[in-house]
Amino acid sequence: MSETEPDIADREDGDFALDPQRVAAIREAIAAGDAASIDAAMEPLHPADIADLLEQIDPAERRVLLGLWSGGIDGEILSELDEAIRDEVIEALPHDVLTEAVRELESDDVVDLIEDLEEPQQEMILGALPESERVAVEQALNYPEHSAGRLMQREVVVAPEHWTVGEAIDFLRRQAELPDQFYHVILVDPAHRPVGYVTLGKLMSSRRDVRLADITEDSFRTISVMQEEGDVAYAFNQYHLISAPVVDEGGRLVGVITIDDAMAVLDEEHEEDVLKLAGVGGEASISDGVMATVRRRIPWLVVNLFTASLSAVVISRFEGTLVAIVALAALMPIVASTGGIAGTQSLAVAVRALATRDLTSSNAARVVRRELAAGLMNGLLLAALLGLGGTLISGDVMIGAVLALAMIVNQIVAATGGVLVPLALHRIGLDPALASGTFVTTLTDVMGYFAFLGFATWILL
Repeated sequence: MSETEPDIADREDGDFALDPQRVAAIREAIAAGDAASIDAAMEPLHPADIADLLEQIDPAERRVLLGLWSGGIDGEILSELDEAIRDEVIEALPHDVLTEAVRELESDDVVDLIEDLEEPQQEMILGALPESERVAVEQALNYPEHSAGRLMQREVVVAPEHWTVGEAIDFLRRQAELPDQFYHVILVDPAHRPVGYVTLGKLMSSRRDVRLADITEDSFRTISVMQEEGDVAYAFNQYHLISAPVVDEGGRLVGVITIDDAMAVLDEEHEEDVLKLAGVGGEASISDGVMATVRRRIPWLVVNLFTASLSAVVISRFEGTLVAIVALAALMPIVASTGGIAGTQSLAVAVRALATRDLTSSNAARVVRRELAAGLMNGLLLAALLGLGGTLISGDVMIGAVLALAMIVNQIVAATGGVLVPLALHRIGLDPALASGTFVTTLTDVMGYFAFLGFATWILL
């Protein structure tokens, strides 16, 4: 690099982003085969930033980078990588590097790392683990996908319920190894069933002779090993949990889920909802190849092709009206387009509320009434503007009136449809985030054209 370029290894306090200048400099170093510059640029990066970097560069650049960079891939970087390129990186790593990286991880991170890999890669990683950790990971993999059993970590700090603070502290100090992150000491009865937990802050601030059972937290609750991970994330968010013990069918402690894992699930569900609303599936990634991208998008594009044909059918029914008043052809997309936007607004709120369980059968009627009223008010306001504009453009006040009436109808349909469609899909067990967009768009288009051309036929002919 030239002397005029900034030292990309320097990082200001509070500068957390992987900035484009750093990425560009690393790519230049990769192209030049400059290992020293790569090391200097990579040295200050957090594992999450390194994972982002590997996702942003081309596959060929990744291979060169992994060969030149002396820092090497560790467990934290692997756990941060997008699934779309994790397999590629694992295949490129020497066996000893992969073994060392996996051994650094907690059991829940190992499960997350290998659950989507092919069986040969799973066996390779499992073979790199110590016997006790391998058994724990294999047991976790036996639980259903997206369950608490897959999400939990087996490394748990426990104490008998009759211990004192002093006994617990002495026990912790004697341990050769503790989990990298833990927030509670979980109290168990003689049958190894969790009965409460004590925060580390309370443990360290209490006298040694205080019984642990006397300083437990009110927030204590257990999670079934078979619980859906989405329900787990909801419980953490709803009840402000930091960690929660996981129990088997007999109520015995088998693991613990911490807030970082629960919030990661919540983030993934939010991301999936956004992707599904766009009709690209819940697992789409910027790292996907061309064919993977096509496979994710084409099914709903085909569905939309057929549903959009309904609009063409409606328009064809009013061919005589369009022939008689040609100006209508230029104006009618306005109503359908505005209705589509209104429907998407209502839909986005409804799908998010269903996901967070803020929209339920107990308040659905009230939400629908609110959307109906909002649609009516928006329709009236837009109708006033569109009616005036249509009159000025066409020179015919009756065309302005047709536009205004059609706008009112379609805004009401869009607002209420944006709630009713996802509610109906949710009720019959379909994913409202994945299927709602196509149906709401079709509804607003069909009703927009039908209302506009229907009122035009009634009023103008």
